[in-house]
Amino acid sequence: MRLTALVRLLRILHIFTRYRLDQILLDLPLPVLGRLLLQLGPWRLRPAPRDLSRGARLRKACEDLGPVFIKFGQILSTRRDLMPDDIAQELAHLQDKVPPFPGPQARARIEEQLGERIEDVFASFSDEPLASASVAQVHAARLKDGSEVVVKVVRPGIGETIDQDIQWLFVAARLLERVSTEGRRLRPVEVVEDYESTIFDELDLYREAANASQLRRNFEGSELIYIPKIYWDWCRHKVLVMERIEGIPVTDLPALADQRTDMKKLAERGVEIFFTQVFRDSFFHADMHPGNIFISRKHPWEPQYIAIDFGIVGSLTPEDQSYLARNLMAFFKRDYRRVAQLHIDSGWVPADTRVNEFEAAIRSVCEPIFERPLKDISFGQLLLRLFQTARRFNMEVQPQLVLLQKTLLNIEGLGRQLYPDLDLWSTGQPYLERWMRERMLPQNQVKHWQQHLERVPALIDSAHRALDNLADAPLREQPPQRPRWPLQLAGIALVIFGASALGGDDPQLWLHAAPTQWALIALGGWLILRRR
Repeated sequence: MRLTALVRLLRILHIFTRYRLDQILLDLPLPVLGRLLLQLGPWRLRPAPRDLSRGARLRKACEDLGPVFIKFGQILSTRRDLMPDDIAQELAHLQDKVPPFPGPQARARIEEQLGERIEDVFASFSDEPLASASVAQVHAARLKDGSEVVVKVVRPGIGETIDQDIQWLFVAARLLERVSTEGRRLRPVEVVEDYESTIFDELDLYREAANASQLRRNFEGSELIYIPKIYWDWCRHKVLVMERIEGIPVTDLPALADQRTDMKKLAERGVEIFFTQVFRDSFFHADMHPGNIFISRKHPWEPQYIAIDFGIVGSLTPEDQSYLARNLMAFFKRDYRRVAQLHIDSGWVPADTRVNEFEAAIRSVCEPIFERPLKDISFGQLLLRLFQTARRFNMEVQPQLVLLQKTLLNIEGLGRQLYPDLDLWSTGQPYLERWMRERMLPQNQVKHWQQHLERVPALIDSAHRALDNLADAPLREQPPQRPRWPLQLAGIALVIFGASALGGDDPQLWLHAAPTQWALIALGGWLILRRR
């Protein structure tokens, strides 16, 4: 073990003792030996801060331990299916603000990455950072062609610090899993693995630049949101150069009021942006907290969002999109059996789950929520309560859905801060219904057929390999027969083409299928099952 790692461990234990985090661990069902060690440890000699709740103590400890633990606490705050509400709410207040590193260090880092002197690339460069966070900081600059830009540069040595702290997090997670049944339920090792992937992705600014370019392409010419331009010639793994934007921070409500921004439309457009990213593009900005959102000063009666910081994005498969949309529709029709069945069909909960029991559990969660006016219902809280219920039925953690729920909570909170009477369902329902209708249009069905057609060669190869394996195996003498596999493959292709146009497993959509689609399925099934 290196000396620096040992010093870091001592620092972690010091903070652990200062905030008496042992008391939080004692709330877990630990074995006798584990409880005894916590109760007899030297930290018992130090009194607990009486003016701080357990959540506040954990938050302060993360802040004192620095960037890696701040980011980890922020991620834990989104895992409300795992964390007690009071701790999760407190961790959500963690601020990702740390002291900047010196301007000369930033210059040296940028020149090292670009392979050129600052003066040869930029007409001007400010040593004073505009903003500083745990992973990187941002400087204002101007390119030689006069373009105003910001330069984001990763902190020197942050990779080694992150790696070191993550190893200690893994040690703590594995220990928690071994000594506590409740700890195993929380899956701490899995949580740390997710965090490791997320934070190391944020260290690669090429990835962030690619995310920004994709979002900019998705919303090219949009009145809803503006994504700054990326200057690829000057981007590297540790340096990102992006167009500098001018806007009003979304939390500056007096400034928005001064320019007479239409707050109702602004809140509704935020919801539309969310649904567009999730269902049209299946690619969404997953870090849309207020610090990353600005409002354009242009035409406040048609307000436009401006987004920055694209290190964390989420994506859904077509299957997840479909199941999520139908889940939301079923929720607001109070069709709880449909919700339960969709969870089983999607594989989110085990196939042997008893539908009746799952339906009853969902009803007990949702009915109290739906007694409120629609404008007071939180989509994000609804998903959160559903995930907590589903965990009792051994629902596997779905990382893409956790990101989605976190983003939805951010959008809701922001939308209602801007316009308290925002009715999220009235805003989102027309979009969802339109999206589901458009999926059934012939041109969209052709795309599905093309995707299925691309799989046919692989199916044929698999069939050939299976037949070769059978031919190599010893067989009893049988009368020669014509091979059935060509007709079976043709049958499989016909069933795929026909079924792809039915709209998944929703019986209401099956009714609208053309007779030719059913005929294709019937013919394909006959070819697959025929004996000769």
